[in-house]
Amino acid sequence: MIHTIRFRLTVLYSGLLFVLAALVLGGIYFAVSKTTDQRPYTTEYAKTYRGDQYLGKQEVVFVEEVENAINVRTMATLRDYSLVTLAGLYVASLGIGWVLAGRVLRPVRSITRTTEEIQATDLTRRIRLGGSRDELKDLADTIDTMLDRLEQAFSAQRQLIDDASHELRSPLTIIRANVDAVLASPDASEAERIRAVAVVDRATTRMTRLVEDLLASARRQGTAFADADLDLARVAGEACEEYAAPAAARHVTIVRDLRPGLEMTGDADAVRRAVANLLSNAVRLSPPGRTVRVVAGRSAGWLWVAVRDDGPGLEEGDQDRVFDRFWRGEASRRDRHTGLGLAIVRQIVESHGGRVAVFSRLGEGATFVLWLPPRDGVPGTPPEGNPLA
Repeated sequence: MIHTIRFRLTVLYSGLLFVLAALVLGGIYFAVSKTTDQRPYTTEYAKTYRGDQYLGKQEVVFVEEVENAINVRTMATLRDYSLVTLAGLYVASLGIGWVLAGRVLRPVRSITRTTEEIQATDLTRRIRLGGSRDELKDLADTIDTMLDRLEQAFSAQRQLIDDASHELRSPLTIIRANVDAVLASPDASEAERIRAVAVVDRATTRMTRLVEDLLASARRQGTAFADADLDLARVAGEACEEYAAPAAARHVTIVRDLRPGLEMTGDADAVRRAVANLLSNAVRLSPPGRTVRVVAGRSAGWLWVAVRDDGPGLEEGDQDRVFDRFWRGEASRRDRHTGLGLAIVRQIVESHGGRVAVFSRLGEGATFVLWLPPRDGVPGTPPEGNPLA
């Protein structure tokens, strides 16, 4: 108990009150003693007569001596009563301090009890401290806000784990089925084995792509991350060079219009990954012989890079879901893609303080735009329109 804040507050309160009372009473006693005559009491004798008859010596009491005796006794009484009052005041202040400290620290006990009951598996509890607006209520509100963020983070993590487990379950089932039924069977024919190997290869490729996308998503959320100055046009150009060969293999042409001098602060690898993900979808979905445009520029103080393809486009209802984790359109489901690419793009752009947008019509291709803040910052929000319109 002696190590609790309540005990220390009680002792501190009582000690300060005792010292203050001692100073007040001591000051009063000192002032009264200095203004009161307190000589030593003396007794004198004088000869007394009745008429001419001598009666002997008798004690003589002077008025000044009587006053002096009264003063001495009064000061002694004042001293005794002051000491008793100080002792009683100290004892009473201990009790009052203990009660007051308990009332003041009652919200702290409520906060402690609630936080002890909160576990990582159940972050729905909140303190919601009532009462007047003071430091303890501000502390409780801050903890509630922190719990809100933790609950959102844990919910997103659980959702990601559930989705990833669901996506990994299918290729693992396919691999195991082919291994058990064909590859491990001595009666399987060579054609069946070749077909099983091809199926297993597609399943492992899908798993590899999924794991890479998950690692990219986790890297952007991690703390081991350092931003640096970069040129958005140069980073977008590097992404175009990476996909030049895949585009040529599909007979798709990548046309670049990248204006230099688009300086910003961020992670060059992450921004390159965002542009590369857009290029991957554009090259994959564009018909052979068509063109993919990659344009970068500045508008309303914001930097932007846009990727335009001639693919199948998106329905209006799908444009709001295209950046969700594991959402896949019809073409992506046929290609067995993970559905994490555009979710990673949005995560990268938003972590840089920007916004990603899509403009598309069914059968007319799609334009994905990454709005990013320049190095010197920009007020307001990114424009809503399509810079390629």
